Amino acid sequence: MGFGRQRRVDPADTFEVVFDAIVVPGGGVRPGWEIPEWSKRRLDRAAELYQGEYVILLSAGTTHRSPPVDERGFTICESVAGAKYLISKGIPADRILTETHSYDTIGNAFFARVIHTDPRRLRRLLVVTSEFHMPRTRAIFDWLFALTPSFGYELVYDAVSDAGIDTTAASVRQAKEARSLEGFRRTSSAISTLADAHRWLFTSHNAYSAVRPAFDEPWPEDLLALY
Repeated sequence: MGFGRQRRVDPADTFEVVFDAIVVPGGGVRPGWEIPEWSKRRLDRAAELYQGEYVILLSAGTTHRSPPVDERGFTICESVAGAKYLISKGIPADRILTETHSYDTIGNAFFARVIHTDPRRLRRLLVVTSEFHMPRTRAIFDWLFALTPSFGYELVYDAVSDAGIDTTAASVRQAKEARSLEGFRRTSSAISTLADAHRWLFTSHNAYSAVRPAFDEPWPEDLLALY
């Protein structure tokens, strides 16, 4: 199995590879622990493919909309909402690993590696996300998991369908994904080690640096719809 291999799989198909973990980037959470349909598809796919490996659920939230809170006033993290959903589907809680630090796809990959996969030596990973999110996800995860020190990670990708998503919202989000991917490629080309990625993330990235800019202009609803 080659690094960065991508495979689109029909629901009835099975993988010939035994994975150490299924990795699911976050896709949003709404008040009342509600998970958007596109995120449910990712989680349902993970549950469908589950064979006893770990399921790593990613994301605290997003910088683009305020997080919902629970009945006690505490923030509802995307990954924790996803964990509740998978537990309701029968996935054992002790096989679910949550990540509650990231606010974007770069953070998803970084914290997945440094918090979970490096320490637990989880090397064969299946990354499940939506079709609209897959090109940037693949580029980011391939880059982040190949950074020195290299531990021989092997990644496979599975994209779940965007069918049923509002076409206007999907088109706007795809355009945003393409712009973000272009910017990511310019930035990442100068970073080859995990230490350099850490330095850049916590000094230059708007979501993680100590000085974070205010977002004066709210995004239009058709762009926010898929966050």
